Parts: sequence; structure tokens; C-alpha cells
Amino acid sequence: MKARRNKKQVPSFRKLLKTSKVKLENKLKNKQFKQQSTLKKYRKEQRKLRQAVKDAVSKKPIPLEDPKEKRPVKRIEREEEEEEEEALPLDMMDEDDLQLMKDLGQRASFLTRDLSSSEPVHAKKRKKEHVIDKYEKIPRTLQTEPEKELIHLLPIKDKSGIIPQTREKPAVDINKDEEDQEEEMEDNEETAEEPIRELTVEEHLIERRKKLQEKKIHIATLASAILSDPESNIKKLKELRSMLMEQDPDVAVTVRKLVIVSLMELFKDITPSYKIRPLTEVEKSAKMRKETQKLREFEEGLVSQYKFYLENLEQMVKDWKQRKLKKSNVVSLKAYRGLAEVAVKSLCELLVALPHFNFHNNIIVLIVPLMNDTSKSMLKTFLCLRIKEVEVKKDTEDINKPKKFMTFKEKRKTLSRMQRKWKKAEEKLERELREAEASESTEKKLKLHTETLNIVFVTYFRILKKARRSPLLPAVLEGLAKFAHLINVEFFDDLLVVLHTLIESGDLSYQESLHCVQTAFHILSGQGDVLNIDPMKFYTHLYKTLFKLHAGATNEGVEIVLQCLDVMLTKRRKQVSQQRALAFIKRLCTLALQVLPNSGIGILATARTLMHTFPRADLLLDSDSQGSGVFLPELDEPEHCNAQNTALWELHALRRHYHPIVQRFAAHLIAGAPSEGSEALKPELSRRSAVELFEAYSMATMTFNPPVESSYSKKKDKVLQGTPFLNEDLNQLIKKYCNELPAPSSLDFTKYLKTSLQ
Repeated sequence: MKARRNKKQVPSFRKLLKTSKVKLENKLKNKQFKQQSTLKKYRKEQRKLRQAVKDAVSKKPIPLEDPKEKRPVKRIEREEEEEEEEALPLDMMDEDDLQLMKDLGQRASFLTRDLSSSEPVHAKKRKKEHVIDKYEKIPRTLQTEPEKELIHLLPIKDKSGIIPQTREKPAVDINKDEEDQEEEMEDNEETAEEPIRELTVEEHLIERRKKLQEKKIHIATLASAILSDPESNIKKLKELRSMLMEQDPDVAVTVRKLVIVSLMELFKDITPSYKIRPLTEVEKSAKMRKETQKLREFEEGLVSQYKFYLENLEQMVKDWKQRKLKKSNVVSLKAYRGLAEVAVKSLCELLVALPHFNFHNNIIVLIVPLMNDTSKSMLKTFLCLRIKEVEVKKDTEDINKPKKFMTFKEKRKTLSRMQRKWKKAEEKLERELREAEASESTEKKLKLHTETLNIVFVTYFRILKKARRSPLLPAVLEGLAKFAHLINVEFFDDLLVVLHTLIESGDLSYQESLHCVQTAFHILSGQGDVLNIDPMKFYTHLYKTLFKLHAGATNEGVEIVLQCLDVMLTKRRKQVSQQRALAFIKRLCTLALQVLPNSGIGILATARTLMHTFPRADLLLDSDSQGSGVFLPELDEPEHCNAQNTALWELHALRRHYHPIVQRFAAHLIAGAPSEGSEALKPELSRRSAVELFEAYSMATMTFNPPVESSYSKKKDKVLQGTPFLNEDLNQLIKKYCNELPAPSSLDFTKYLKTSLQ
């Protein structure tokens, strides 16, 4: 039993687990206590060290006059005394032990010495010490090296123990900061005393004009350098492209637009006529000449800059579609629309000019979805379709029926071996010839045109049927006028009824009604000739509304009127009566009195064409009346207004017109519009159509065509024309006088001639 009791009992697993957990907790607590005590000691030492340094560097020492005055006890010393009292309870020690401790304190070694004090080793603490003696005992430090403040970091534990970590706090120059603050205060005071003067509107515009001029010069300089030597100056494309991010709010929008257009023109000029493909690894590593290397660098730089340029344009369009503003807010949301429009136009120009170059498919992918935009002028893009002929079913079935080749079974049944061999060679040759003639591509082109035009007409007819008051109607009518000759004959009757209903409704503007008339006669002048339709109501409408044209806002409608008159009267001259032609000629001459010069020239040119087309129209040049009745100018029916009983008196008024070309046309018509003789027109006037003359003499650019001669040049011509008897030397003398001096008077010129002749 005793042996069993002496044996150590093995604890159970549960008790062992509980005991080990308690031990781990105790170990953790002991470890944390040791770390805290170590940190406390280290902080005390650092505190004492900093206090000693502060006392040494202090600029305000304790005054020397009162050495007996008690110095205030520092907080650190009080804390040390309290800790020592707590650590050594003297009331529990014997007198012998207390005496021993005092003796050991007097024999303190270097290890027990407080490094923060500079007192002698065996000196006792004296609360009352002379200030000068203590100051002299403190170690000296140079003022050029100020003490750096330390930042305490987390300690690191090592095998040897805990290693404290510190870092120097960055020094701040207090004096410099104070000086900077004083300077800022002075600047603020000066700015407060002298507020910035606000610019007036005129000064702001002048400043903006100067900035814009500088930017234009910079753009022109870069563009000229690139055009002069693209291979050497290809890097300047990047500098020019960086101006797309112009940040000056005064000129940002204008500069960006100029840069977009400038880069577009540059790429159109310097881009080669072939597609640049990326180099393979073998080509990159191969050796080459300097010229080849320079060319490759140019091509790589061109492709990269072209790609970045297209990305910039794409981002502009996306920002507008998403109504997204940049953080800088330099460009307003309204201005983004203008930037997006310029970007889209540039993309379209590049696609047309560089269809062979890189990224043309990317441009198409970007542009095509923009057709879904809600802009009312988007339908006008259909007018740019170059479709002149479409695929007709009857013709394709009868004439352009594709040739079928014989199958192998048919050849084996009907042909011998040698014939099959020759037939195979013949079919191969026919295929090659067909590829050379591109007959298959022509068929595909016609088919594609037909499908495209069907989609366009479906869009037009849907708007005519369901949205007659839509703002898209002008574009629809203009498109129908252009493609009317390609419309199927089955739709002619219904379409003419719809057009007449639109005109009679009164909801259309004057220009829209003219488009309806133009569309109707385009239909009738093509395949509509076979139809038995009387378009008299369209003639009446045009005759009635001609006087709505004038020199103001409706002047641009003259071009459509000239086109309508050409289709209605000249091309349908067999279906037009003489009375109708005379009524239109009379009304056109009256209309020429109230329009701009270019419109008057176009109208008189149309009247000249009608006088040639209808030879009996010369009776309007005679003042004697023909037939019975009186001319009724207020009547809106051209067939019943008795135009044969009037005369073209307007031509005599137009003969005194201020524009020389109008004068020339009026005199030409009064003479009967001759093709030869003194009253005949010059070839540059007679060979042009009315629409071409209207555009050639347009005053849209606010310039007079032909330019007006000065009064001085007229006097000079009169003087030169009045001296045919003088010899060539005298003529040169007169020219020299007229060129060198201001406009001379008759007296001065007479004196000059007398002195010269003498």
C-alpha cells in the first residue's frame, strides 16, 4: 500500500488538458507583464534623457540672484521618490539592513548609476543646488546640430530579449515657417488692398482673340512642319493631338475643333496608299538599312497616332451620347454637341478618303449606330446614296439570266470522254472571264442597291402615312424627289394623291410644298409617262405661289423653283400648252424685280430657255395685243389669264438694274434672245443652266460678283479711252501718272500733259 501511495498518480486527459490551458494563460500573462515592465523602464530612461537635453538647450535659465530660493521639484523626481517608497517599505526592515543599504548606496558603481544625471558618483542628492554649478556640469552640445525628436515604434522581440525601436521625427524649420506665414499675410494684405479689376466684355473678347490667334499659329506651325517632312516630324503629331485636351475655358471648344479638322487633313495627306500591317518577330529581328528602318518607324508612329486620334473622336461622341461631363468642366454640355458633330464629320471624311487604310472597319462600326440619333436632319443622309439603277425582275428573268453549267451526270449521259474534257476546260475559261469582267460583282451590286432602296422607301412611306406633320417631312419629300424615278409604277397613283392632299392641307411650309410639286413631276417625267394623269393642279399651285418668293428668307427657295420649272415646262414641252408657257414667262419676269441678283439671273435664264423652247413666245415682246380679252395678272389659273395680251415691260426696268449680269440678260431678252450678234450672250453665260448661274452669282459670302470697280479706276479708264491720238510713250506716261498720284483733277492733268509735251 505504501509503495502504491508513493507512486505518482497519472492525471486524466481532461485534467491534463485543463492544467495545460491554465499554464498557457499564466505564461502569457507573465510574458505581457515582463514586456510592460520593460517598456516602462525604457520610457523612464528616455524621459529623463529628454529632460536633461531640454535643460541644457533651454534659453531661459533660472535667475542667479536668488540661489537660496527653493526650486520647484520636478514631476519626474516626485514619481521616482514615490516609486522608491513603494518599492522599499522601510518600516518592515531591521536597522542593520537599513544601514547596509545606505552604505551600498554610497558605494554605487557604474552599473547602478543614473546616466541622465551629470553628478559625481558618490555625491548625494541635493535639492538645493546652485544653478551655475549645475549648468556647467551639463555636457555641451553644438547649436548647429539641433536635437532630433524621436518617435517610439513597436519593439521587436529577439532571442536576447526585447529590442526597442525608434525613428527620428522630421525636423521642421519654425523660423522659415514663420517667415512664410508672414510673407503670405503680407501678400494677402496687398491683394486685399488692391483687388483684381474685372475685365469688360470688350476687353475679354480682345483677350480671347489674342489667345485664339496664338493657338492658331501654333497649330499651323506644327502642321506645316509635319507636311514638309512627315518621316522626320512624325512625333509632332503627338504634340498636336495633345491640344485636343485644351483646358483654357475661353478657347477650349474652338481650339479642339481646329485641331480635329487639322489632324484629319494631315492624315489624309500623309497616309500612304496601302494598308500598314504589324511586323512579325522575324522581321523585327532582321537587319535592315537605315532608310528601311526610318520608314518602318514612320509607319509605326503613323498607325499609333492615327489609332489614338480615332479613340479621341470616339470618346467625344460617347461623352455626348451619355451626356457625360469631365471633372474639369472646361467644356459645357451644349458645346459637347458641336464637338461631337465635328468628330463625326471627320470620321466620315476619313472613311471616304481612306477606305483602304487601317481601322476602316472600326470607323464603320462607330458611325453606323449613330443613324439611330433623334436629329431631324438624319434622314438627309439618304440623299447621299449614289443609287442610279436597281434590279428589275423582268429584266433579270429574261435578259440577265445566269448561265447554268452541266452537272457530271448530264455530261456523262450526253457527252463522250473527249467532249467532257473539252467541256470542263471551256467552263473553267468562262469562269475566269466572268471574274475578269466582274459580272458577278455587278449583279451583287444591283441586288444590294435594290434592297437598300426598298428600306429607304419603306421609311419614307411610313412617315407619309402616319406622321404627316412630322419635322421629318421635308427630308422625306426631298428624298422622294431624288429617287422618284426608281419607284415602282404600282405606287404612282396613291403617291400623287398623298402629295396633293398634303399641298391642299395648308400645313406645309412653302419649301415643303415645292418639294411635293418637284416629287410629283419627277414621277411623271420617268416611268409615269405611260400613265394618263393630268397634273394641272400642280401647275396651278406653283403658278399661284411664285410671288411668295422675295429677297428675304424665301430667296433660297428659288433654286427648287428653277428645278421644278425645268421638269414641268422644258422636259414636258409636248404636254404644255402655249397659253400656260406665256403665263409662266410673264410671271417669271415680274418675279425678277423683287429677288436678289443671283435669283434674278437664274429666273431670266429660265425665261430665255422657255423662249427658245416655245418660239411663239416672242409675241410678248410686241406691245400690240393678240386676240381678244384683257390680261388678268391676279388670276391664279395660267390657262385663262390671257397672257398673250400683255408685254414684258419688266425687262426695260431690269435693263437699268445695278447688277451688270442682270442688265446683260434683260438686254438679251429684249432683243429676242438671239444666239448670234451683238446682243448674244457670252459662252460662260449661255452654256450654263439656270441653277448653275444661281449658285455662281450667289451672295451668301457677302461679296459682290463680279467685284465692283472703284470710281478712280473708272476715271482712269475714261482718260485712257479719250486719248487715242497719243503715241504709246504718252499712253505709258499717262498710266504712270494715274498710278502714282491720287485721283487727279482735270486742271492738274492738263498742266501735267502740257509740261510733258514740252
